[in-house]
Amino acid sequence: MTTFVPTLVLTPGEPAGIGPELCVQLAQQDLPAQIVAVADPQWLSETARRLGLPLQIEPFDVQAPARPQRAGVLCVLSVSLAAPATPGQLCIANGGYVLATLDAAVDGCIKGCFDALVTGPIHKGVINDYLQSTDTAAGKTFYGHTEYLAERSGGGLPVMMLATEGLRVALVTTHLPLTEVPAAITRERLRGTLDILHAGLQQDFGIEQPRILVCGLNPHAGEDGHLGREEIEVITPVLEERRRRGWQLEGPLPADTLFTPDRLARADAVLAMYHDQGLPVLKYRGFGRAVNITLGLPLIRTSVDHGTALELAGTGRARIDSLTLAVQLAAEMATKRQANP
Repeated sequence: MTTFVPTLVLTPGEPAGIGPELCVQLAQQDLPAQIVAVADPQWLSETARRLGLPLQIEPFDVQAPARPQRAGVLCVLSVSLAAPATPGQLCIANGGYVLATLDAAVDGCIKGCFDALVTGPIHKGVINDYLQSTDTAAGKTFYGHTEYLAERSGGGLPVMMLATEGLRVALVTTHLPLTEVPAAITRERLRGTLDILHAGLQQDFGIEQPRILVCGLNPHAGEDGHLGREEIEVITPVLEERRRRGWQLEGPLPADTLFTPDRLARADAVLAMYHDQGLPVLKYRGFGRAVNITLGLPLIRTSVDHGTALELAGTGRARIDSLTLAVQLAAEMATKRQANP
């Protein structure tokens, strides 16, 4: 019986950040998956020389059978930089390069060339500056990987979930101004998020009966309506609907007491209402050792839990921990889906 070797497509992200360095560091390992970086091969080679690391680049051949990653060798699907890159110095033109790498990676996943996507850190500001500078894209806004990948792949409602040892946190809303969050938390959106989270925990993590803790939106989960009515009018009715299906849901709970060891010990995931309600706790617990996962897409996507770290670019001090975990998790998820389509 042939052992399944997943093919993971890797986008290094912002070329002036630490993403290319992490790619080169990853290529120094033997791995049980095939890694295909979508990037400018010359920039990767230059990065390797700067780090003093060996790197042999092989062009990606979609017809060739997948083979495990060999230390010192990196398979590359070539996308050229729009302008020369310098570590730590952003260039608006290369916002288009970052989008081109994402598009090539997503298209490859949809066509079946790749089994999962792993993304490096991007800089939203430079991408939005690039979009505003082009006639065809003027007026468009780039909110982040999660939203862009959903639109590009036709995945509908995406659900962002970060995971570290002993804690998974998913979000109802992602990159929204805080003033827009209450209006965005509708019964329809909460139902969709819960459904995707529940199915993802079952399919990709093998949890037959997921136990989910659900945050309230307001302080003290609304204090029986005295501090807001979203818990009464939106969150509780949806949770009751899903409980009637036999789902194990607890909440809405005050976020300031939900993230305590006794509660987390009996949960498989936490559902937070907005970005800065849940992610500061997770990143405090496991920053640099966490993985960002997008559920609800027609493809597997994991990512690092950190940003571009421009101040570290070119110094050789960037840590590879989160990228290594993202690659491991993507390979595990792809293997599970291959075994249980």
